[in-house]
Amino acid sequence: MPSIGFVLPHWMYWSALLVFPLIAWVMVAKTRNSRDDGQANLFLAYLFWLFAGFLGMHRFYLKSAWGFVFLPLFVVVIYGGDLYRDGRELLSKARQDVESLGRVIERTRPAAERGSLDAQKRIERSETQLAKAKEDYAAANAAIDRANLVMRGTAGLVLVLLLIDALLIPGLVRRARQTEPPPVISAVEPVLVEDPPPEIPGAVGSVARGIDATVRVMGELVAYWSVLAVVAYYFEVIARYVFNSPTNWVHESTFLMFGMQYMIAGAYAYRGESHVRVDMLYSQLSPRGKAICDIVGSVFFFIFAGTMLWTGWIFAADAVGAGEVSFTEWAIQYWPVKLMIPIGAALLLLQGLARLAKDVHTVVAARS
Repeated sequence: MPSIGFVLPHWMYWSALLVFPLIAWVMVAKTRNSRDDGQANLFLAYLFWLFAGFLGMHRFYLKSAWGFVFLPLFVVVIYGGDLYRDGRELLSKARQDVESLGRVIERTRPAAERGSLDAQKRIERSETQLAKAKEDYAAANAAIDRANLVMRGTAGLVLVLLLIDALLIPGLVRRARQTEPPPVISAVEPVLVEDPPPEIPGAVGSVARGIDATVRVMGELVAYWSVLAVVAYYFEVIARYVFNSPTNWVHESTFLMFGMQYMIAGAYAYRGESHVRVDMLYSQLSPRGKAICDIVGSVFFFIFAGTMLWTGWIFAADAVGAGEVSFTEWAIQYWPVKLMIPIGAALLLLQGLARLAKDVHTVVAARS
């Protein structure tokens, strides 16, 4: 199969991290107050068409039996990929034999010219083997050409079918919505329980609520990076096992992305009290008691967050100054990744201040 050969440009990686969460956030915000009827959806149909159309998943999603047309074509592509890999192995072995036998003949020729019978016999054997190796080399090239012809022809047919379906999908969606019965949607829907924003009067309350909103937005935005990881690993699996073209950037891009997500979402997890804690007495305390306990514990929290902010800033400044990049072939910039350490620590520190203001307000209000 012709190799995909796609190397993710650095600008595309960083742009996806910035743009994709914003697009996803806007789309979710538009549908948050609308009730989905659960029937065929044009966006999902095109999503299946884009990422799994070669398997006919968009047709199956729309309850169309024409999706089964894509499955045997996909099997042919996989079969052609196996033929291609076998041909490459035979080609590599034949090339090695041709080169090694050619060197043997060249080294033995001076002795044969001096009249050595053993050298002459060795040259004759090597030339016979060389002729066989050249035949194997030509046969391996022919096998690779046949495999490429099969796969390119099949891939071209799949591409034509996908382009046709791209035009037919809107009508297929309308037909599916007309024919399929509306699904039964449970009246009980999951509700996200969040820690409410600080209800503190005055300027302190405004600042605390602003911090709370900023942390919430940042946490929600980087959460969509998980969707990008699914798309990236999906591409890797298809490229590796269908097109025999593994990437050198998917794994590195995703673990760097999750590292940045971990740092930025730390404050969001603290906002929703999602961090792991050992609780033996805390849950039994009153709201005022919990607030007092949080105030006492915040001393250690601010020491930790402040230390991480300071050391993380030094760590990131060195990376920025050196323009640090990874040691892999992809050579992605490391300094934006390391810059997330002080940014995440700053968000965590700000959220801690907002939580401290809320706890102090709770203690004072309970006393009065």
